[in-house]
This record gives sequence, structure tokens and C-alpha cells, in this order.
Amino acid sequence: MFVAASLECFPDLSPQEALEALSDLEYTAVEFPIQESGRGLKPSEVHADMERAARFVRDTHRLDIAALNIELAPGPDYYAHFTSCCKLAKAIKVVTLVVPCSELGTPFNEEIERLRKLVEIAALESAVVGLKTQIGRMTQDPDTAVVLCDNVKGLRLTLDPSHYVAGPLQSGNFDKVMKYVQHVHLRDSTKQKLHVRVGQGEIDYGKLIQQLTKVGYDRALSVHMTPIEGFDHRAEMRKMRLLLDSLL
Repeated sequence: MFVAASLECFPDLSPQEALEALSDLEYTAVEFPIQESGRGLKPSEVHADMERAARFVRDTHRLDIAALNIELAPGPDYYAHFTSCCKLAKAIKVVTLVVPCSELGTPFNEEIERLRKLVEIAALESAVVGLKTQIGRMTQDPDTAVVLCDNVKGLRLTLDPSHYVAGPLQSGNFDKVMKYVQHVHLRDSTKQKLHVRVGQGEIDYGKLIQQLTKVGYDRALSVHMTPIEGFDHRAEMRKMRLLLDSLL
């Protein structure tokens, strides 16, 4: 296992400025967002000019790329844009593709069909889909997350324990999803707040790392936390890196 951080940790910075910040904080790996609604690289831009996108993503200040976090705009180009993102992942030698689950209320069979298509496209480029565990989405319940993985061969999960602690589950007991974990998002949380200062929440990082070790997990622990007003965000990011490094 190794520590990484998402560029989304610095929402007010450009991708290049965020990379510089992570490098200054001595992170060695980065999770790169490719999102239609974001300020960085967009799936439509990847689709329009693959070579330019590859040059853009490779300029990482020597940080390894742990994963691509992909959010697509709905519409007729949805799968074409995802296909281009998968081709980009192969070109830059990235395996893990983080994607959001559909919102609560989405028909189960419709979501299964979508996920099967995404997994099939990703597999053609030797990539793996890691579906995010997220409040307000079908994966907010570990049981449903497991059923989705059981019904879509090759589907994996991006585990974000904060969404199980602060969400309807209100619990740290999500052992059943561990064998499906492809990627991990981390911040500190309480049952009342999704994001609190490092060390003031209920996430048991030591236990989490033990659980992941037990299932043979050997990939990124990706810090995924945005600034809290009134506190030094870079100090929080450094504190989280040091904490995780001390446990590995």
C-alpha cells in the first residue's frame, strides 16, 4: 500500500498548482480527476484530442498516477467519452478508474446494464472500474454495493469509509465490501459530519489498513479531503500523509 492524494483536495487551484502543492507536501502519487463539470481535464476533451490529454496528464511533477477519477456528462456520447478515457488510462499505464454509482431510486437492472457496459469497455484497455461508495447513491448501503459487484463480473469498489460512518449506515462495520476494494478514498469523519479535521473523527485508519491487508490490497490510500474554513488545509494534508505513512 502507498499514500496518494486527489487533485480535488485543492479545488481552488489549477491542476498544475495542485500538483505542485502535493509535491511540496511530499506526496508521491496522485489521483487525477477527469470530470465534465470540473475545472481540469474533461472527458469530452480527452475524446477530442487524446495526444493533448496524454501530455497534460503526464506532466505530474514526477508524481505517480494512482487512479483516474472519471465523471461523465449524460447524453449520447457517454460511452464514447468513457472509451476515450480508458484508452488514455492505458496510454499512461493507469489501471484504476473511479466512477460514481447511480443515484438512489435508479432501477436496479438499469444500473446493472450501465455498469456491465463500463466494465466491458474498461477491460478492453486492461483497466478496472472502481465504483464509489457514496451517500445518496446505490452504494451507500454495503449490501447493495456487494450485490452490484456480484452481478457485474469484474466490477470493483472505491471504498470511502466516511460515507459509511456519516451516512445512513452510521457504522464502521463494512467488512463485507473489503474483498471488492480496488481503490480507497480517505478523510476523517464523524456520524454527524462527513469531513472533520484529521484526528477528530471516527475513522479507524489502523483497523482499515489491517482489513485491507487481510484481503491482499496493495494499492493506493488516496487522501480525498477539501479545505475546512478557518484551518490551514496544507497542514491538514501534511498531517494526514504523516499519519498514513506511520501506519504502513
